[in-house]
Amino acid sequence: MEQGRLLIAIVLSVLVFTVWGFFFQDTAPPQQQTAQTQPDAPLPADKIAAGSPQETAIKEQPLPAFQKSKDLVVNTSFYSVTISDKGAFFKNFTLRQYRESVESDSPNKELITLPNVGSLHLSFSENSIPELKDAVFLSTVSSDSIDVRDSSQEISFLWTSPSGVVLEKQFTFYPDSYLIGLNVIIKNGSGKLLQDHLELSLTDKFKEAKNSYGFEGPSAFINNALEQIAVKDLQKKNVYSGKINWTCLEERYFLTSIVPVVPTEASIKLSLTNGRLDNVFIEPEIKIDSGVQRKFQYNIYMGPKSHSILSNLGIGLDKAIHFGFFDILAKPLLWLLNFLHDYIPNYGVAIIVLTLIIKGILWPLGSKSYKSMSEMKKIQPLMAQIREKYKDDKKKMNEETMALYKTYKVNPLGGCLPMVVQIPVFFALYRMLYEAIELRHAPFFGWITDLSAPDRLLHFSFSIPFMEPPYGIPVLTIVMGATMFIQQKMSPPMGDPMQAKMMMMMPIVFTFIFINFSSGLVLYWLVNNIVSISQQYYIQKKYA
Repeated sequence: MEQGRLLIAIVLSVLVFTVWGFFFQDTAPPQQQTAQTQPDAPLPADKIAAGSPQETAIKEQPLPAFQKSKDLVVNTSFYSVTISDKGAFFKNFTLRQYRESVESDSPNKELITLPNVGSLHLSFSENSIPELKDAVFLSTVSSDSIDVRDSSQEISFLWTSPSGVVLEKQFTFYPDSYLIGLNVIIKNGSGKLLQDHLELSLTDKFKEAKNSYGFEGPSAFINNALEQIAVKDLQKKNVYSGKINWTCLEERYFLTSIVPVVPTEASIKLSLTNGRLDNVFIEPEIKIDSGVQRKFQYNIYMGPKSHSILSNLGIGLDKAIHFGFFDILAKPLLWLLNFLHDYIPNYGVAIIVLTLIIKGILWPLGSKSYKSMSEMKKIQPLMAQIREKYKDDKKKMNEETMALYKTYKVNPLGGCLPMVVQIPVFFALYRMLYEAIELRHAPFFGWITDLSAPDRLLHFSFSIPFMEPPYGIPVLTIVMGATMFIQQKMSPPMGDPMQAKMMMMMPIVFTFIFINFSSGLVLYWLVNNIVSISQQYYIQKKYA
């Protein structure tokens, strides 16, 4: 009976978790990953800008040969970025090793989905240089495109305001990293004090979520703590201040970020207007005298939310990968999954092996649970007699039932308490398998070509109730539901008729819950059920 209450609680927990994701998170579009090369060593120190904002006298030195204004395309093996001459912002940013969807003819993944708006805009809080919003920058590159293949390449964009203030954006691109260096140099030749707050912004399109189960939106690492800010809460609070290590915009598998080289006391201001989400990094107030220049140094990261890639950068961005309440369990499981994949070149098979390892670790708890269930099954006839004899006296029925437990030394909680320990593992795997970029478009076999998406055999042109597109036959999910039904039939019947009816509905309820889950998670649950059925059958035979 207590086990029944626990399983019902699990169902309700999953339902709450699903409903929460349905109403409060966003949906990432179906996407594909192709073979990729990842930096497998920390980024060399000479690739990470260093230093704090530097203020010096303007040096009289020949300027580089700045060319006419034009958009510039920079290509590396990891990405292609178009830099607009109007503001020297990123007009688009295309990842070469990831695709938008699983189809082979799908275009490459685009991280900036508002090309007419772009990202990495420079501005001032008090609009002390009003002409900046229409500024056209000159670049140091004469061609329309440049390939960064063998060594790093520094490219500068320069604009002079009518008052004599010179703004320069120096980008440093590397051939083997998603990291981009950015120096912003302000030279005050206006003849008067420049006093304002420098702003650097990330911008992208944001669509309100319906069925995403992880975090998507703006986040930052402030005062040594991760802040993941729900977009729905921006009307209550949209300015965050403190010691900022980085700020970013996250989606399910990718992020764009601004990382000040030296963590500084600063602010971020967030806003959502007509689907446009802005995350503005605001420097402390600056005062630059005439004849003085000031340099601000940042690192820019636009790329996958891969724990290994972000960790190897050594700038703390790996803290952006957070799997919720059970993060402490999810990250070791992700490490183990990737470790297995090093030897098993199929993430579906790696998930199966990971499931077997977890079941092996939890085997003693499972055995204890099934032993208790077997003992409960033996006394079911006696419990039925007590319920019939005292059906009109609930108090006496409970007293006699507890006496029966004591006589036969049966612990009614023995079947469910070991299962409680397994619930955190399930939710940790749930978040990890949903958000791990390693599973993005990773094939298993047959019709399962994307372990991060629901399994669908065949595609139908008509909609199916409770199913999200694409519509098809969720074979893996149906088989999983069947294994749950088998488990249910093997368990002791519930004493309470109402509980018994609810328990018989559980396989159907779980099947509908899992129908839109990633096939990787369904695969884990299916294998877990098969092993559990085998274990339960063995224990019941042993103690029959």
